[in-house]
This record gives sequence, structure tokens and C-alpha cells, in this order.
Amino acid sequence: MSRNGQSARFEGKVAMVTGAGSGMGAAVARQLAAEGAKVVVLADVNGESAAAVAKDVAVGRAVSLDVAHAAAVDAAVEDVLQEFGRLDVLVHAAGVDDPEVKQWIADALAAGRPPEVTDRLADPAWRRVMTINLDGTFHVLRAAVRAMRPAGAGAIVVIGSSSAFDTPVGYPHYAASKAGVHALSQAVAKEVVASGIRVNVVAPGPTETGMAARTPAALRTGFADPRVRPYATPEEIADIALFLASDAAANLIGAVLLANGGRFTA
Repeated sequence: MSRNGQSARFEGKVAMVTGAGSGMGAAVARQLAAEGAKVVVLADVNGESAAAVAKDVAVGRAVSLDVAHAAAVDAAVEDVLQEFGRLDVLVHAAGVDDPEVKQWIADALAAGRPPEVTDRLADPAWRRVMTINLDGTFHVLRAAVRAMRPAGAGAIVVIGSSSAFDTPVGYPHYAASKAGVHALSQAVAKEVVASGIRVNVVAPGPTETGMAARTPAALRTGFADPRVRPYATPEEIADIALFLASDAAANLIGAVLLANGGRFTA
């Protein structure tokens, strides 16, 4: 058992969570600590948010980190190795959406017309989503593998998205970024399993996070289908992520677990 009486799947582990300042990342960090982790490094582009969550995590250490900057990611992981000697678990939850495009889609729905996004989508909007979501995932995976390969062990879990499968109308850059995240993670998983490292992906559907809170009402209504489960909680997605990071998932390599409440299957 862990220090608070919960299961101790991560007893003594050194863990790092990106995007830990809110939502799924924060839920993962809290649960890692509750299940016995020796230390949980909470990394987020908003250092103040990470620090606020770390106050609730007895073994938490907050770090300001923009995953789009490769050198910063390398330095953050190296700091973990220097202080604690190893990195056992990394959960990568950092990512962004595009609130402006979501509003375009909502406006189109309200007007009863199809969304018109691709021909309006500017290069900076495309690059922002791809740089943070896809390039950022590469930076984090690369740094984690560099840290874990010498030890011959480690578990990496990446938060993807069900949007990679259903490719929502009017959201091409986000869908493309997450599809790339899935393929990247699976390719890395097949490579590094020989070094004792497991890489897997959770692909959530609608989840109650800060990102979801910025979703226009018209789009949220579209997800309110009584035939399926409502929006997931961050804790529900964290449970899946931590299962993948645990020894119970030892035979899962390169899995993409679709966690969308039954909206569709893949």
C-alpha cells in the first residue's frame, strides 16, 4: 500500500508529467503521488499553474516547460536525472487546441451551413498546433528515451486524441497533429521495446478540461449524445494512463486505447 492507503503501483518511482498544470496532466500527477511515487515532476508551460497543482502533491516538483522547445525539454529531463538518478515513468499530456477555429465551426453550425476552415486557415495557426502537439511529442519522447535506455527500463504514456480517428469536420490541423502523435508513438514503441521501454497512447474523446471549457456551446451540445457516456473526467483518463504506465500493462506495446465513451469504435 502507498502512504495514503491506496494501491502502490508506483512505489518509489521517479515520474514526470507534462501538461501537469491542469486537466488530465494534473489528475495524472496527483494519482501518481497517491500511488506511492517517490517524486513527481510537474511540467507545464504555465509554471504558476504547475506550482499550484504541486501544492496538492506531497512529492511534487513544479517546472516551467514549453515542450515546443527541444533544448528546454532536454534540460528538464536532464535535471531529473541529475537530482534523482533515473526517470521511471513519463506521461506526456501537454497539447493545445485552436479556440478560434472552434468558434468558426460553432458559427457555421448556428447558421446552418457547413464549416469553411481549410481555405481560411493561416500558416501560423497550422504551425502552432503542429509545433506544440507533434513536435512537442517528439521532443518529449526523444528526451525520455535518452534517459530510460541506459537503465533498460521505463514506461511512457502519451495523451493522443480520438480526433485522430474521426477527423472532425473543420479541424484538420488538430486531427493531423494527433494522428501524427499516434503514429510517432507507435513507431518509437516498436523500436524501444528492445531496450525495456514501453510506449503507449491514450486517445480520449470529450473530456472536462480547460480546453473543453473553451469549446463553444454549440459544439458541446453536439457531443451531448444520450446514447453514450457524457464528457469524461480528467481522473477517468488518468486512470487509463496510469494503467498503461503500470506493470499490469506489461504486454501492451504501442497500444492506442480509445477512451471516448462509446462515441465510435476504431
